[in-house]
Amino acid sequence: MAQKNIAICSPNKSTYSETFIQAQKEGLEGKVYYYYGGELPTDLENFGKLFNQKDILINKIKQQLKLTGFNANEIGFIHSLKKNKIQVVIAQYGTTAYRIVEVCKYLTIPLITHFHGYDASVESVIRNCNNYKNVFEYSTYVICVSISMKENLILLGCPPEKLIYNTCAPSPSFLDIKPKFAAPTFIGLGRFVEKKAPYYTILAFSQVLKKYPDAKLVIGGNGNLYEVCKNLVQYLKIEKNVLLPGILLKEEFTEYLENSLAFVQHSVTAINGDQEGTPVAILEASAAGLPVIATLHAGIPDVILNGQTGLLVSEHNVDEMAQKMLILLEDKELAIQLGENGKNRMKSEYTMQKHLNTIDELIDKIVLSND
Repeated sequence: MAQKNIAICSPNKSTYSETFIQAQKEGLEGKVYYYYGGELPTDLENFGKLFNQKDILINKIKQQLKLTGFNANEIGFIHSLKKNKIQVVIAQYGTTAYRIVEVCKYLTIPLITHFHGYDASVESVIRNCNNYKNVFEYSTYVICVSISMKENLILLGCPPEKLIYNTCAPSPSFLDIKPKFAAPTFIGLGRFVEKKAPYYTILAFSQVLKKYPDAKLVIGGNGNLYEVCKNLVQYLKIEKNVLLPGILLKEEFTEYLENSLAFVQHSVTAINGDQEGTPVAILEASAAGLPVIATLHAGIPDVILNGQTGLLVSEHNVDEMAQKMLILLEDKELAIQLGENGKNRMKSEYTMQKHLNTIDELIDKIVLSND
């Protein structure tokens, strides 16, 4: 098969929480062109802007003369896709697919839509995208990252035969980590946003300190709830035990995984409907060999087996989460066993190669059918 030209479109050039997109950019077979700058891309990586002021002026004239139905941004995107002979477009997030589907349809370029979380759960987002009607109709395949997301997308009208369950995967380097289980430390990582509810993790841990005053909790990340959580830690007078270091580099996260007892995350469904897909940090922690204490939320119970690779609690149940932390503090051998089970499961079921192979196979089917 000749070289495949693939476009990946994402709203962001790069964010610390989107390691799954970076993995696809670097790992998919073929030449990958990375478009970014909003739901409708404005830039191409290693190229720059897709349009200039002259293009905008010419396009305004054409629109006034009713010679085109596309705006300058869309025209720039169209020209770039044609110039680079793109054979398949992968839209990261349903919102991106909604914005570019008419361009793909105009050029008859097949579209793979990759949903991740908020795009399949926030009610206002779904309404603004017309319930993804056009996206579902035109997309050749629709990738979902959790079983519950698959069910939600079917309810929205996505044909079941187009849906592909393919959760994101941890980098293989996490499998090389060997936790020491020497310190009474819990590690969490993720954006400080409503669906990750970091304040619940802090409240649960504050109960743990009554019995284990030397225990530590570290939550890496940033977001709109960061200051709220800082204030909560100060109010509870547990600043010496709870560290909120902000965004962690991979090397820093790795060090914490090596020196922690368990990974913790209390995900919930936000008031606006926002849900997780399958959190990559949970996959990374399990691949590293740490047990995971988390909630029965979205894709988490797909990848973490309660009582086998981690301990899962119901959403909003702070007392139950505190109890699970205490269980592992009091039984280090259980923590080690759960962690080993998790690492073995990640090795067999959730490898990066398996994740990428699934997408490569979809692209191959599309390219072969168009030859």
